[in-house]
Amino acid sequence: MFLTLIAKGILIGLLVSIPLGPIGVLVIQRTVNKSRMAGLLSGMGAALSDTVYAIIAGFSLTFVIDFIRAHEMMFQVVGAVVVLILGVHIFFSNPVKDIRRNRLRGNTHFQDIISSFLVTFSNPLTVFVFLAVFTSSGVAVSLEQPYHSFFVILGILTGAFLWWFSLSGIVSLFRHKINLRILWWINKTAGAIIILFVLITAIVVAQKGLGS
Repeated sequence: MFLTLIAKGILIGLLVSIPLGPIGVLVIQRTVNKSRMAGLLSGMGAALSDTVYAIIAGFSLTFVIDFIRAHEMMFQVVGAVVVLILGVHIFFSNPVKDIRRNRLRGNTHFQDIISSFLVTFSNPLTVFVFLAVFTSSGVAVSLEQPYHSFFVILGILTGAFLWWFSLSGIVSLFRHKINLRILWWINKTAGAIIILFVLITAIVVAQKGLGS
């Protein structure tokens, strides 16, 4: 019973983490620019944020969900601004200066975790993703007791960790084959992808608003 719940949680954690949104791009960029540990910890910051929302969804904190639903537009605007600032910063950053700075003062792993956590947490609509996954996968029906949610949450955190560990590891294997010119293009591409993601999201939200 418990192993089944953990296994389902791992699957959910993988499904939510695998799509390469802004955080996936950020993990790749930091793994290349800094180190595998920096990329992994950036992914774990996102995983912790997802876990918080999974807890909210798993334990059905309706007053939080109602608050998010009531202020959905405000959350989307704030989240878009945060992610946009991140994309612009990456786009205009100099990878050579970043590498020298990291060598001089070391990797600020705490900042890696916190920044990715805040970027992911700035999109509280994630809670509805987990609610949809919980109901569609039958996990919600499997929770006969409230404490059973803990096993699903543990599985989600494990699944997310497995994905970010794998992604940072794969990128790290090819990291030393990348020269400064390619690194420069990676920064530009990563920043552009994140900015484009925000613009597309804004267009979709605007269309929904006009449609309603």
